[in-house]
Amino acid sequence: MRSPAARVVEAAIAGYQHRLSPRKGWSCAHRLAHGGDSCSAAVRDQVHRRGVVGAVLPSAVRFLACYRAAVLLSPLEVQGFCCLGGIPIPFRFGGRNRP
Repeated sequence: MRSPAARVVEAAIAGYQHRLSPRKGWSCAHRLAHGGDSCSAAVRDQVHRRGVVGAVLPSAVRFLACYRAAVLLSPLEVQGFCCLGGIPIPFRFGGRNRP
């Protein structure tokens, strides 16, 4: 049985996935580089399976892997950073390719 905290966190992530993520203009670098789930889906799954406290370390590891993927995917096209759990994730807007 999931705790009330886990249900709240899962609902918050679901809200992000359905309302904010489609409008932000960029995708999870980890998903782009490796396929599979986005970071938000992976963290939501961890919270569902392990609870809020148990998901902290795997989520931090995932965000670090996403940061590394973002650096590898677009080292010259970074326009900003989005901090997730204290880990800066580089991002760029749009799909323009530089020559």
